[in-house]
Amino acid sequence: MNVEQKIRAGIVGLATYVPEKVLTNSDLQKMVDTSDEWIVSRTGIRERRVAAPEEATSDMAYQASVKALDDAGIKPEEIDLIITATNTPDMIFPATACLLQDKLGAKNAGAFDLLAGCTGFLYAISVASQFVEAGNAGTVLVVGSEALTKIMDWQDRNTCVLFGDGAGAAVIRQVPGDRGILSSALGADGSGAYHLYIPGGGSRYPISAEVIEQGLQYTRMNGREVFKFAVRAIEEGSAKVLQQAGLSVSDIDYLIPHQANIRIIEHAAKKLNLPMDRVAVNIDRYGNTSTASIPLALEETLNSGKIKDGDNVIMVGFGAGLTWACMLIKWYDYK
Repeated sequence: MNVEQKIRAGIVGLATYVPEKVLTNSDLQKMVDTSDEWIVSRTGIRERRVAAPEEATSDMAYQASVKALDDAGIKPEEIDLIITATNTPDMIFPATACLLQDKLGAKNAGAFDLLAGCTGFLYAISVASQFVEAGNAGTVLVVGSEALTKIMDWQDRNTCVLFGDGAGAAVIRQVPGDRGILSSALGADGSGAYHLYIPGGGSRYPISAEVIEQGLQYTRMNGREVFKFAVRAIEEGSAKVLQQAGLSVSDIDYLIPHQANIRIIEHAAKKLNLPMDRVAVNIDRYGNTSTASIPLALEETLNSGKIKDGDNVIMVGFGAGLTWACMLIKWYDYK
């Protein structure tokens, strides 16, 4: 991305939503062979939110989107494009973004889903910024929404303890001056596809009695390999976006990492020479919410007053694919 261009996209509205139900580690101890100490020591997670039985991904996306539009001071009719990043769509097709468009009454918007694992929110913002900077869209709504607890095997302690549900939405528009997205980088390593995946439900293994009997409709993960990939992606991605923007590590004011594991977050902070009080951490309360993770962490950090106008903020994500993304924003205080 050319940091010299006159038109630059940025976030001008942000909001999140999490379900009411809280599932603690103590609750999980009654469901699967695990313990609070085991979960906290290995992941940093103490509790997570769980969507209600009747609550789908588009429902949570709608709740976050309504608040984000209000935060931006715009009406649904002003949206030109909706991009929903999710790994848990309401159904295989149509796109959850289309369901969201209808719920919002965004009658003038195009809509599509984006699938890039937990990295999807940053992929979607990167795509949205291209539309805005090219002049092909004035207002893009980017949403990360997940109902991950609905695709967990609650007998597999290696996965069911990690994930939670929630949604985050951001309004992307042109921002003034030198503010906005300075640089972004996207990457993938498809050779690691089977380190984090759901085998069944697609064209490879369509849903059948045999697929369900084998539990192929649930999430499977090789945590060790995902961990190694994440650590490498954070370090290399951050270096790349800083180089593109002509900045150095010392120019970073705040880090918003994907909330997957506290050890990964601490490693990232160390590599970037950032004290933990300049790194967003809320994994203890929400677990890994995939595409909703970064907007949840970003909104909390903004509300606490830790990010100010003109601050250089790095957002970095990684996930199934395997994919990674990193983005450097000079924050625009739109309020």
